[in-house]
Order: sequence, then C-alpha cells, then structure tokens
Amino acid sequence: MAKNKFRTIVIGKAALPIWLALLTFGLTEFFSRYPKITETVYSQVLYPIFAFCLSFLSKWFSFSLDDVFYGLLVLFVITIFLMTVFRKIKFSRFLLLVIQTLAICYVLFYWFWGFNYYRSGINNRLSIAISKPDTVQFMRVLEDLIARTNASYCNFDSISKVEINALVEASYQKHASFLKLSYPLGTRTPKPITLSSFFAKASIAGYYGPFFGEVHLNDSLLLIEYPQVLAHEFAHQFGITSEAEANFYGWLVCTQSNSKHLQYSADISMINYFLSQGRRLHNFQELVQQIQKPVIDDIRKVQKHSENMRNERIEKAAGKVNDVYLKTNKVEKGIEDYFGVVQFVMDYSTDSVAQKRVGSKKPHPHPSPK
Repeated sequence: MAKNKFRTIVIGKAALPIWLALLTFGLTEFFSRYPKITETVYSQVLYPIFAFCLSFLSKWFSFSLDDVFYGLLVLFVITIFLMTVFRKIKFSRFLLLVIQTLAICYVLFYWFWGFNYYRSGINNRLSIAISKPDTVQFMRVLEDLIARTNASYCNFDSISKVEINALVEASYQKHASFLKLSYPLGTRTPKPITLSSFFAKASIAGYYGPFFGEVHLNDSLLLIEYPQVLAHEFAHQFGITSEAEANFYGWLVCTQSNSKHLQYSADISMINYFLSQGRRLHNFQELVQQIQKPVIDDIRKVQKHSENMRNERIEKAAGKVNDVYLKTNKVEKGIEDYFGVVQFVMDYSTDSVAQKRVGSKKPHPHPSPK
C-alpha cells in the first residue's frame, strides 16, 4: 500500500508539474552556460512563437490578464489554506497543491519568456564594441547628451498616448534589423497596472507580464515619462530581459525617432542616469549648469511627482524583492542593473560603426579612435 502511494506521488499525474519544473531548471542551467544556443534556439525561434500566441490572446481584453492571473493565484492559495485550517483537506494535500502551483508557474514563466535571461549579451548581439572606462569620454558623451536634450525640449500638450504608442512602435519596426528583433513578434497593447497607485508607491513605472505577454504602464506616469517607459516595456516584450538593455533599447528607438517628444523623453531620462554616475566628477556642477532651465524644471517636476507618490517602506520592500528576483535569474548586479544602461550608451556613443549601421540622424561626436 505504502509502495503504491509512493509510486503515485513520484510518477503519477500529481508529480508531472514537479518533473517539468526540474526539467526547466536543468534547461536554465544549460542555457546559462551556452548563451549562443539560447539565442539561436529559444530567443530567435521558440520565443517569437510564444510571444505571438500570448499577445494575440491578450489583445482582445482591455484589462490585464496577468493581473487577473496573479489575483486568482492569491485567492487560490488563501482558499486552500482556509480549507486546511478548517480541516476540509489534509495538510499534505495543501502542501502538494502549493508545490504543484509553484511548479506550474515556474515552468510557464521560463518557457513563455524567462529563458531570455540567458541569451547573448547586448554587445555581442548588436556588434557594439565595449568601450574602456574613460572620464574624459564620459564627460564628452554627457555634454552631448545635455546639448541634445536642450535642443529637443518640448511640451507634451499637443500629443496623446495613442500617438506615442504608434510612434514608438514605428521606431521599433524601423530599427528592428539593428536591434536584432524578429519584428513584429506579436502585438503590443499597453495596459494600465491594476493597482497603479500601490505600484507608484513602490516607484514602479511599468512592468511586463510574461504569462500573457502584456505590457503594463502605471496610470500615474507623467506624459513626459511615458515614451521612454513605454519603449522600455516594449523591449521586454521583444525578449529583452535585462533592465539595462531594455533601458538602452528604449532610449535608442526614442532618440532615433522623428518625434521630438520621444527624443526628449528618452534623453531627459538618460540624463538622470548619467548625472547619478557622474556626481563625483570635479566639474559636475559645471555640467549641470549646461542644462537649460526648462529642462531642469522638467527634471524637478518628474522628481517631485515621484517623491509625492513614493512610500519609502513599500519602495524599499519592492526593491529587495526585485533585487532577489534579478539575482535569482543570474543578473549579478541585481537592481543596480538598471544603471548599466550608462555603459551601453557609452559603448554606442563611442562606436561610430554601430552608429552608421543604425542610421543615426544625430551623430554622437568624439568617437574613440578605432
């Protein structure tokens, strides 16, 4: 009797999710060791199929299927917990259901999107040379960034989110070849985060829902922030898992758009990353003084808006969760990965060959000697 029960647990239907999770875990280890295989087999072949199917399904719903899915998961766990407390089911049954549920979520997450964490790095994929740390070069790129932000300054009274969506999509289509994207890779219909105010307290502007291929944006975003955040989340839907890489993709497609609104949104966002990295430079204040007052006012406006929405405890807790999540997926820098975009912009800005391939309308001066 005991032997039959053991066989049922180990090789029966109840064990299938667990075995699939173990298989998936084995694949994560394999893919992490062989990023070229991940890129060739999963990112370029399998993932586009999943992305197309999931986005085709989710586009028919105006609300977030991912958020509904998460809500149902929480409700399910609470229900079986209460059933256990009131002895409607045995504790062993409760434990098995929890393990099965976690296993299914684990499998779906990696097969639907997560294996992209182990693809080739951006410099390898896009053939962008890695630049060496150089303070002088950093200052030159920052000065250029400031000059372009000043030049692209505009207000957002004359543009809508629908127009921005179309412009970002068009820019991704135009630069898909350089970005090595299997365009269109499904469809992208931005949806509001169900609990936008709560996520705003955690300083979360948007997120990608891998279970239904959905792009989510926070309703509290200022319109000036919207293009860059949208382009960032679109990058995730295109299979770009790294936050730094998604930031770079978003910045590139926005700055290479014909729209000044997209250019300004991306550059003003990037300035914050560069200023954060350059605070210890001896001429930091001189660089800041190059930023024109209207741009400074917008930077302060965004900062004040974020501070008013932010809840320090919630933000800190969310940051820790995100940090653990990223490190679990072998993103060694964890939450600091967001700031890695500075290196990618430096690499691109000092690689004149890459700029020619992307067809940059606004060449970045001072390329490093090749």
